[in-house]
Amino acid sequence: MNVPPPPEVAVDAKQLWMAYPGHPPVLQGIDLQVKVGEHLGVIGPNGVGKTTLFLTLCGLLPIHSGHVTVLGQPLVPGEFRPEVGLVFQDPNDQLFAPTVAEDVAFGLRNLGGSEQEIAAGVQAALHHTGTLHLAERPPHQLSGGEKRMVAIAGILAMRPQLVLYDEPTANLDLRARRRLIQFLHHTPQTLLLASHDLELVLEVCDRVILLDQGRIWAAGSPTAVMSNPDLMAAHGLEVPHSLRR
Repeated sequence: MNVPPPPEVAVDAKQLWMAYPGHPPVLQGIDLQVKVGEHLGVIGPNGVGKTTLFLTLCGLLPIHSGHVTVLGQPLVPGEFRPEVGLVFQDPNDQLFAPTVAEDVAFGLRNLGGSEQEIAAGVQAALHHTGTLHLAERPPHQLSGGEKRMVAIAGILAMRPQLVLYDEPTANLDLRARRRLIQFLHHTPQTLLLASHDLELVLEVCDRVILLDQGRIWAAGSPTAVMSNPDLMAAHGLEVPHSLRR
């Protein structure tokens, strides 16, 4: 039997338009290609469509028009794709079970694995995120940084190939932020990361796109894009401190 080769492109969007009912389009003709293994940063001011883009790529929102493939397969709104994971901006939107271990097991249990497979997957995900010692803790008793890493563990347990992170350092203290950066820097998955933390983007991402008014205005290396003061100011952003001369 001939097995098709793995895709070289994780996300391929052509003329992607998306609008909420009764409102102007949020995404306006997005053309975006993300290679497998790439770490892509998505920057831009508030309300320009970053979260909408992520929800659309996960199939949680319908496409108004355009064509999108994710990991070599056409994107079908509403279709569950365990190989694609979304880490929400607020981990409280993801954590709901009585214990951390049960929360991380939720996705695996819905995939229909055996209890032995689920237990092994939970342990591996918690170990990978440095949260194994929290397994029996109630999520609501965790710190913001601990909640963030547990939310990531719940996604990683399903072994996704593509993970989308929406403002992952929001409300984290410096220690938790540094721990998260180290984790993201070494993660093997294809990664899309939307953040106002531009220093995070510089450290973690290979490439960046600047999204504003539902369109991509610039794309390139994080240093090249974010060191341009005129470009950044035109879109309500500031050059990161580490790039200022």
